[in-house]
Amino acid sequence: MTQVWKCSGLRWAADGPALTWAGGRRSALPRGKRVAFAVPEGGVRTCAGARGHACPVAVVVPGRSTGARCEECARLDRAHSVAADTIADDPRPYRLYLAWFGPGMVKVGITALERGPARLLEQGAVCFSWLGTGPLMAARRTEELLRAALRVPDRVPYAEKRAARSALPGTEAERAAEVRELHARAAALTGWPESLRPEPCHVVDHVRAFGLAEAPAAFGEVVELVPGGAVRGELVAAAGPDLHLAVGGRGAVVLDTRLMTGWELLPPEPAPAGCAFPVREFRREPDGLF
Repeated sequence: MTQVWKCSGLRWAADGPALTWAGGRRSALPRGKRVAFAVPEGGVRTCAGARGHACPVAVVVPGRSTGARCEECARLDRAHSVAADTIADDPRPYRLYLAWFGPGMVKVGITALERGPARLLEQGAVCFSWLGTGPLMAARRTEELLRAALRVPDRVPYAEKRAARSALPGTEAERAAEVRELHARAAALTGWPESLRPEPCHVVDHVRAFGLAEAPAAFGEVVELVPGGAVRGELVAAAGPDLHLAVGGRGAVVLDTRLMTGWELLPPEPAPAGCAFPVREFRREPDGLF
């Protein structure tokens, strides 16, 4: 009987991205690796559970959900979430950052000091700079200060991030410009908590780490996995949870690995590169007037 695998998501570390699987297995994703899997006929997608625990009733969840959790497990997963402000007494030091995803797309956020830049890689930040380091609530108050005073959001939709990657400025200096400008404006604000230590602007660029400079242009994105479908392609880039897979002559298709969780997956039948899952093509701006 063919062994099935259940994906637990994509994780970033210093050595690059890797898919993780139920049971603790890990599949490193170096560029050039062949990525291929299928969803068995008659398969269903079930809730991924919460905080390492399986969903007690294995609720069936929609194929297009990136959370892959039922309402109860989603609530439990956020019960100890920094983003949801449910762990205000966390004693660990945190870092405040500015992340840039494309022209006009800068956000402010916080991450635990011990995680280093992993959170920025997981979000698909094209470049970023630290703003300050200190206790969680001091970092949170400064995040709110920037949102109110500078109109800097704390979220950028993934769909917008994907669309921006196809038309990034060509140099690191161009990509860093908005972060540098906002960093200077943020540093000039009054009202920073005394316990948050400001950090100088040092923009880190992830285009090379993601492989975006050399990758062929992506023509579309997988919108959901379906029973009987499969994908076979060469990994040409990875950014945040997204894998850019070369699947034939048209270029690359983007697969959000969050769509893989909750499915039982198996190796596909031998076949040429291609994608048999529903794909939404990216809109292209028309040339000229017509």
